[in-house]
Amino acid sequence: MIPAPAVTVLGLDPGTRKCGIAVLRAAGSQPTLEIVPIDELAGRLRAIVAETHVDVAAVGRGTNAAAICATVRALGLNVELVDERETTLLARARYFADHPPRGWRRLIPRGMLLPPRPIDDYAALLIAERYLKGR
Repeated sequence: MIPAPAVTVLGLDPGTRKCGIAVLRAAGSQPTLEIVPIDELAGRLRAIVAETHVDVAAVGRGTNAAAICATVRALGLNVELVDERETTLLARARYFADHPPRGWRRLIPRGMLLPPRPIDDYAALLIAERYLKGR
């Protein structure tokens, strides 16, 4: 587990239709996780920046990263591109660690289970944690 950040990091997992968002705050508080459609991203990021001081935005270096970086820079935030290799598989494992399967699903190997919802927010969390780890 990554120690509590001394800075507030906005993790973003960009995609073509939606973007995962994770806000890691100092003092060991729970991260804020959400997924928003790309066309609503700028407005949601403005709201996050208005309510939370963000020191840096860690953006996954993948699909649609350039457009997301431009949106984030327009808000006056520092942007760091982060390698997002294997974040989907790791995000799936993290999701099931937070939400263990119940009933008959607990008998199926975790690698064969699919989460019941998109996990772009967990991928954004991993991107933010990778940024902190690489600092």
